[in-house]
Amino acid sequence: MTVSDTIAAVSTPPGEGAIALIRVSGANAIEIADEIFRGKEEPSRFDSHVQHLGEIVGAEDQLIDQGVLSVHRAPGSYTGEDLVEISCHGGTLVSAKVLDACLRAGARAARPGEFTERAFLNGKMDLTQAEAVIDLIRARTDLALRSATEQLEGRLGNQIRKIRDELIALLAHINASIDFPEEGISPDEGETLCVRLDSIREAIAALLATADQGRVLREGVRVVIYGATNAGKSSLLNRLLGYDRVIVSDTHGTTRDTIEEAVNLQGVPIRLLDTAGLRASESEVESKGIARTEKSLQLADLRLHIADRNAPKPAHFNSRKLSEFNGQTNLPAVAAAEAGDSNEIVVLNKSDLPEDNDWKNFPALRISCLTGKGLPELQTEILACIRQQNLRPESAVAINTRHRDCLRRALEFCDRAGAAMGEALSPEYIAVDLDQALRALGEVIGIVDVEQILDSVFSQFCIGK
Repeated sequence: MTVSDTIAAVSTPPGEGAIALIRVSGANAIEIADEIFRGKEEPSRFDSHVQHLGEIVGAEDQLIDQGVLSVHRAPGSYTGEDLVEISCHGGTLVSAKVLDACLRAGARAARPGEFTERAFLNGKMDLTQAEAVIDLIRARTDLALRSATEQLEGRLGNQIRKIRDELIALLAHINASIDFPEEGISPDEGETLCVRLDSIREAIAALLATADQGRVLREGVRVVIYGATNAGKSSLLNRLLGYDRVIVSDTHGTTRDTIEEAVNLQGVPIRLLDTAGLRASESEVESKGIARTEKSLQLADLRLHIADRNAPKPAHFNSRKLSEFNGQTNLPAVAAAEAGDSNEIVVLNKSDLPEDNDWKNFPALRISCLTGKGLPELQTEILACIRQQNLRPESAVAINTRHRDCLRRALEFCDRAGAAMGEALSPEYIAVDLDQALRALGEVIGIVDVEQILDSVFSQFCIGK
């Protein structure tokens, strides 16, 4: 498989629908269209970007379907190559037969993300814009959608290019001092170089600061609901989701695994995790569920510790530590919460029932999963905790994990170059570090030799995109 191949794929989701879209891209795309399409004229004579009605045929001119075909001539297409788009009826079988006709005519099946990969390779977009395509498809909130749209328009790529241009200018100045030592660099110029490098470092650090926001935009804030059995954890999950996702029962230990669902809370994507109730258990299955609860708590951005206000206060609330469930676990979550930990909210459920005296004057949010009382206040408190941790994605430009790793390396090399400047080391040492920083920045937008990076990025795409 090479980039010179002509590729084809069904670009719409599998299953039944009104219309299915088949894409063909490459040097022979229009030739293939001539072979499988019957209309008033051949696709090779079509004007670019104009749809034509006709019949799609397979082997021995057997009719497959009636559809619409358009030709997008290079370089004015999505991929930058000759691109043919065929719209047929959206049945699973008919779209498969149209694709098979394209493959029989000389195309090969496209790999996941190969159409967008070719758009990148042909200069139609940089790597950050290519990644924005998958973010756009996966966006669950308006802010995530806006972030993906702005990245697709090149906002992040433009910022990276601006930093690279400044770094290139700085590196050129230092290389000039190496190539022409008789010119020399005066102390004033040396201080100017340090200031310029500091400006570059600050710009990189500012982008790195958006990493948490990027994670929230793409993955959501991890909110773990935990507590003793039968406290109302699953009921709370159902209430926050707005539908019955989890079975609710008076029987203790109903939930034995971690259940995760996503919800949009005033524009903030939330990953809600309902966990197995914490208690001493002899059941092997339940014990494994409790172990997963412990792991989820360690990875949580925010914890909702729920308790039954109709029952006496558990001992661990008084001792500021959890009891040793299964004789081995001693989780610090409650202790942290009662000490004012912003990562935890204590919630007393069943406010529709009388409150046990043990809870009198206990500082906690009181709700009823049965009636919905207190739920708006809980949502407000969740958002307040998220803001307090700077997890709310206020900025539409936010880097992903791959960007973060590249920028961290770039900043590290810039720091080393700054230290070398401060120690008045030979310009050669500074130039080596700045060159490495430049390469790391180049990896973000894909302007260096990054085959492995490309494979990693585009393998996440669906076939046909």
